[in-house]
Amino acid sequence: MQQSAVPELAHTRTRPIHWVATATALAGVVALSSVVRPEPATAVQPAPGSHGKPAAAAPSTTGVDFPLDCGPVKAVIVKKATGDLDGDDRPETVAVVHCDAPMGTPPDGVYVLTRGADGRTARVVATLVRPGERLTVTAFRIRERAVSATLLGYSSDAVPSCCPDTRTPATWRWNGNAFVRSTPAGAHSV
Repeated sequence: MQQSAVPELAHTRTRPIHWVATATALAGVVALSSVVRPEPATAVQPAPGSHGKPAAAAPSTTGVDFPLDCGPVKAVIVKKATGDLDGDDRPETVAVVHCDAPMGTPPDGVYVLTRGADGRTARVVATLVRPGERLTVTAFRIRERAVSATLLGYSSDAVPSCCPDTRTPATWRWNGNAFVRSTPAGAHSV
């Protein structure tokens, strides 16, 4: 048998100290990576059609006085979405709001918000669904400058509030003067 030209190396056999050293080094890397972080990104992508201008911030729903009579309970924003609905390169916010009722299913209101004259506060400029219509809004979104939702409602006043029995898809688009609602033909379902 021929002997190796290289003497047996001590580090070719793993020992517990090797595992401890590896685990310590790995823990040090993980700990250091949680402390040393890159600066947050600050680049702003221009909105489509903005010709390189940074997009304006969408109006906030904070502090908005929605035209909703909730009595002693407060209004709750259930859903919201933002998008440029009128093509002016400034986004609007659309909010689905209802009263925070202690029981039952309170009807939703859908409101369009834009920035006020001061550029900071938001104001309601349109009501797409009035709470008096007794509708619940689902599948809510903004896409391609249109607001779309599915409206759950009631075929008559005899239907209990817990159990809406109609389902209607609806879309609202800005026509230059107002939001116009469209419903696909034959869309009502019971």
